[in-house]
Amino acid sequence: MAPEPSVAPMTLTTVVASTRPGRVGRSVADWFTARAAEYDEFVSHTVDLHELALPFLDEPHPPALRQYTKSHTRAWSRIVDASDAFVFVTPEYNGSFPAPLKNAWDYLVVEWQHKPAAFISYGGVSAGTRAVQMSKQVVANLRMLPIGPTVSIPFVNELVEDGDFRSGKLHEAAAEQMLGELARTARVMRRLRSGSY
Repeated sequence: MAPEPSVAPMTLTTVVASTRPGRVGRSVADWFTARAAEYDEFVSHTVDLHELALPFLDEPHPPALRQYTKSHTRAWSRIVDASDAFVFVTPEYNGSFPAPLKNAWDYLVVEWQHKPAAFISYGGVSAGTRAVQMSKQVVANLRMLPIGPTVSIPFVNELVEDGDFRSGKLHEAAAEQMLGELARTARVMRRLRSGSY
């Protein structure tokens, strides 16, 4: 799919939510980032919360003020601010999302606003779907727009070989649908943020 004439590609940031040893989330994210890189509307890259290593929120001021005192906060702010859309790759921990993901959301406020959010979830029989439902409530409070299409991966460990996620036709079709909806929504919301409406 070609981008709109004279319009720069949008930045799509895929966030790896799990930081635990032995996780498979990074392999799932790497598959999706490579898949998204084929989509002309987006410049696609991955942020791994394990590598980002944000401490638990340690800023003295409310994030809405953007009066950051820590270099890690400023770095994270720049990444989120420069992004037009997000895909959060998450497992399900006790019926919800991992704590590092909530911490990453809580660091910022303004930078998230008016940007679409999509989700890839994985796990056992439930495929992490309850984590997605809980996550949508959080991102909506950040004034993001959670889109409908998701990618759900049940029994994910059966699909990881030598550290690589082996997608099937259903995963590919779901990713295509999600990317299309993300692109449409991100275009509109970028114009909204620019004040061109």
